[in-house]
Amino acid sequence: MAIGFAAAGAAGITITAVSASDEHQAEIEAELNETLGAIEQAGGKGIALIGNVADEADCQRVVAGTIEAFGALHVLVNNAGMAGRYAHGGDGDLKLYELDPKGLREMIETNVLGPYLMGWAASRPMLEAGWGRIINISKRTDSMHRKALTPYGPSKAALEAATIAWAESMFDTGVTVNTLSPGGLVNTKFAWGDIRGRGLDPTIIVPMAVWLASPSSDGITGCRYAADFWDDTLSPDEAAERCREQAIFPKPAHETPLTKTWEETSR
Repeated sequence: MAIGFAAAGAAGITITAVSASDEHQAEIEAELNETLGAIEQAGGKGIALIGNVADEADCQRVVAGTIEAFGALHVLVNNAGMAGRYAHGGDGDLKLYELDPKGLREMIETNVLGPYLMGWAASRPMLEAGWGRIINISKRTDSMHRKALTPYGPSKAALEAATIAWAESMFDTGVTVNTLSPGGLVNTKFAWGDIRGRGLDPTIIVPMAVWLASPSSDGITGCRYAADFWDDTLSPDEAAERCREQAIFPKPAHETPLTKTWEETSR
């Protein structure tokens, strides 16, 4: 996504990673440097910061560092995440009581608390500027409750609920909040087992992410999008609407301004 944003004309991009043990730190730094090089080749400027999204001080530091480097913060992509294997070791048949409590806690802190803390840190400068985008990366709805994907799937369901709540709380401020799913398993270096090499190309998410980050999505908030439905033969606005999906939760009994959240889709 970072490279796609650069190619689309983003003035400055901050990429982040969490610190790791000494044996993996060099690999992380090499990957960050490689991505920074690709951002520059795409015409953008980038900085890399190390931080933990589950640490509010790190979240504040990343936001402050971005504003210091580029003068503003317009878009937050909550993409940090830990897979369920950190809690079940890759065995999707484990019983609930067999999950590793330490891994479970770390995963929930990263996948649920992390986006909250990044939103907490980033939303103030966005609201003060009167414009901003928060894009929460989610997953396919039909896999959120599969036993083999717990607790990862349920953590994304929590993020979907948070997206709607944040969107309503910041409605009509110029700051929008939406969720974006690649549409399936993505073939990254973090894929494991027989999944590796069979997933979606990671770049599949770029066109939809760029549209959500742009002024073209002004006023669109509280919605959910699946990137794999993007159609390059359509106009960007039409392609984005084709990717839109209804919220996974029922419409609330109270009156809400988020009418598009539950609007039927054209697919």
